[in-house]
Amino acid sequence: MINEYKKIIRDNLNNTLSTGFVPELGKHKSGKVRDIHFTSLEVGEPIIMIASDRVSSFDHILDRCIPFKGQVLNMFNEWAFKNTVDIIPNASLKSPHPNVLIQKYAKNIMVECVVRGYVWGSLAGEYEQGDRIICGLKFGEGLLRYGKLTDPIFTPTTKSEHDEAMTYSDVEKQIGEKLAKEVKDIAIKLYKRGAELAEKSGMIFIDTKYEFGVDDNGVLHLIDEANTPDSSRYCSIEEYEKFKSITTEMATGVYKNVSDLLEKKPALKIKEMSKQFVRDVLIEKGFSYGSTGAPPSLDDEDVVEVSYRYIELYETLTGEKFKFPGSSVRQGLIDGLRKAGYIKGGIAIIMAGSDSDMLHVDRIKNELNSFGIPSSARICSAHKQPTSCEEIVKKYNSSLEPTVIIGVAGGTDALSGVASFHSVHPVISCPPDPLEYQSCIKNPPGSSNSLILRPANVARHVAQIFSSQIPGVKDKIIEKNNTKIDKLIKADEAN
Repeated sequence: MINEYKKIIRDNLNNTLSTGFVPELGKHKSGKVRDIHFTSLEVGEPIIMIASDRVSSFDHILDRCIPFKGQVLNMFNEWAFKNTVDIIPNASLKSPHPNVLIQKYAKNIMVECVVRGYVWGSLAGEYEQGDRIICGLKFGEGLLRYGKLTDPIFTPTTKSEHDEAMTYSDVEKQIGEKLAKEVKDIAIKLYKRGAELAEKSGMIFIDTKYEFGVDDNGVLHLIDEANTPDSSRYCSIEEYEKFKSITTEMATGVYKNVSDLLEKKPALKIKEMSKQFVRDVLIEKGFSYGSTGAPPSLDDEDVVEVSYRYIELYETLTGEKFKFPGSSVRQGLIDGLRKAGYIKGGIAIIMAGSDSDMLHVDRIKNELNSFGIPSSARICSAHKQPTSCEEIVKKYNSSLEPTVIIGVAGGTDALSGVASFHSVHPVISCPPDPLEYQSCIKNPPGSSNSLILRPANVARHVAQIFSSQIPGVKDKIIEKNNTKIDKLIKADEAN
């Protein structure tokens, strides 16, 4: 099975999602791994989270994607939520695709709720450096890295780009005493349930983090993800047997701490089934916390190994067989969202140089709507905001769905030149004044915009571009053609 799985992974090294941005889904926020779309900012309304195949480590997003990683994370999440619904309600709604997670929007309490069952990771590092009060908790002498704690502990952090340790008192001040107690109690219950499920599968649940939100009635919900290898550490019970040898070695008094021991006897290092493998690869290549510059690339075999470990852990913990997608992950995701009615499968972005051009923008939007083509307007002056315009265009370059940009700018039209140079999508210039278009066709080499003066003709051209992408658009083109021809025939017959 190992060789079979690794061959499939190798064959799909390029069948990955480097982004989860789908402009039709609304307001977008990009995380390290997931792309979140807010269909509304009302509590209780759906938010659509697309798990990409990106992988991050040491606060950097790496330049290689891991095949099937996003799918595995979501399947883990579905399994964990299903097995904890008796402890706390969760925000999950039905998903139209394995990479898509749809949840009810809840107000995030903005605390990363970390629960630890073992002296591991940053806790072990701080303890070995001599700290005995961590996150406001007092630790006694004689603890060893990898050792099991008497009881699980709650070590929260801030929810920010670089998570900072919080004490329980900090959490009380931020969200109130009552909610803080509820959050802590439920987080520990969730961890204990995860540990029980892991033990049944021959695994140890080392530590994890949870996120919570409240609905309009103040009811706490489990949100985001739970017990995935991106947010949790696992190792096999068999692998953890190494701790007995570590304990024996440390009893000799030869070694300052377990890290010192592992430098001398690296074979005793307990291997995790988590994202730690990625960190270990980077460390071997000389990159860690505090390193400057871009992290080194994973090679193909590293990528295959990471993907396999994610799948292996999923199958081990859940007892379910992983289902490899049979075709393009990107196309399957777009098709799934379209069939579920969330998108149509293509969008026109109208970039206007000024808010004074909005009447013209509205004309274009109305014409696009007559073909059933979604559109969205952005305002950005290429003369006054050149950097912003470039950033907007580059953001849409990451769109998973087919996109067309329509430039609306009068006078000296720098907008279409900037957009068409930086865009990977077609750019059409449609200036608000049909008599002022010379600059649209005098852009320098590398700017490849086309020019169409009538809003109706712009919409028709976009419809032709999308005719094989958006269902119904081709029929609409033919229908409009037949209407015009019928009108001509009737006019001819009337004479």
